[in-house]
Amino acid sequence: MKLLVVLVVIVGGLFALDRFALWMESRGWIYYRRRKPSTSTLGNAFLQVQSLLEPEKRTLLEVRREEQVEEDESGEPPEPPTTDEDAERA
Repeated sequence: MKLLVVLVVIVGGLFALDRFALWMESRGWIYYRRRKPSTSTLGNAFLQVQSLLEPEKRTLLEVRREEQVEEDESGEPPEPPTTDEDAERA
């Protein structure tokens, strides 16, 4: 009987932890199950760490940041998001 109670408590705790993580993800605090980080974000993070060990990587990181700023400041309107329905109609 004690084993059953312990298992129920553990499963309940894991469920609560999962719901809490999903709530934090919906607030944008973490990446968990529904949203995945973009590859450029991960790549820049690893490049930042690598630039500590290899100074020549710092130049590449600075160029990427400049390109991102130029894209953000360009006068072009943003491209509309595409959905699966739009792709099926085409």
